Amino acid sequence: MKHFNFFRLFVPIFLLVLVSGCNNPVSETQKDARILKIDSLKQAGYEIIDLHAHLKGGLTMEQLLEHSQKTGIKYGVAANCGVGFPVQNDSDLKKYYHSVKDYPVYHGMQAEGREWINAFSPDTIALFDYVFTDALTYYDNKGRRTRLWMKDEVFVEDVDSFMNYYVNQIVEILNNEPINIYVNPTFLPEIIRERYDELWTEKRMLKVIGALTGNDIALEINARYKIPSAEFIKKAKEHGVKFTLGTNNGANDLGYLEYSLQMIGECGLEPDDFWKP
Repeated sequence: MKHFNFFRLFVPIFLLVLVSGCNNPVSETQKDARILKIDSLKQAGYEIIDLHAHLKGGLTMEQLLEHSQKTGIKYGVAANCGVGFPVQNDSDLKKYYHSVKDYPVYHGMQAEGREWINAFSPDTIALFDYVFTDALTYYDNKGRRTRLWMKDEVFVEDVDSFMNYYVNQIVEILNNEPINIYVNPTFLPEIIRERYDELWTEKRMLKVIGALTGNDIALEINARYKIPSAEFIKKAKEHGVKFTLGTNNGANDLGYLEYSLQMIGECGLEPDDFWKP
């Protein structure tokens, strides 16, 4: 009588399952767990609102609303407004607003670059539920227009000098631009990103936090870049800063706000720590 070699049968099946799983790194079970997390927070009194979504990468408003219904995440959808972006003047902005105003989402305006203040009138800006900006675009100390996500536009000759100038730019933006939320906060260019914890010193953090509280501006907890750090969030909470959640999707994947929701628990944020339009 021959003995059945179970091991020879089992190993190929196991490897097939393992390889197949690599092609689908996010299982349905994991997705369900994320939705359960959102449900749990909502039951505890939190409103889970992603105020930093864009209709990009083929994403339609209908798809966004379908994702909202599936996950329980509410959305604010923002147009990119500024030099070199899809919306560059009042006419563009009004046209965009009237194309989306009847959808059941918050309507936001992402103010890009430092020129936006002169490109749009207060009356047109007032059509929107909220306005936000980041500090990723500015002019450096040699007058060069810098976009921190573009490698060839980032000049770091001396790291401390760069950081001090950058922090001053953030503070100037928060002090002078009429916004509700500071987004992509504490972003660092790729060349120095690994030194985040070292470069975002307590002194630098407190300088930005002071500008946030002084101007009643909320701080985004950004899921895409996983910023700001838990330490920054905790210090901001201590000083009374309000928070928002944001994806800043670069394509059609809205995600589940994993980092943002993680920070709620890790930093002890309560429902009344959050700002909404």
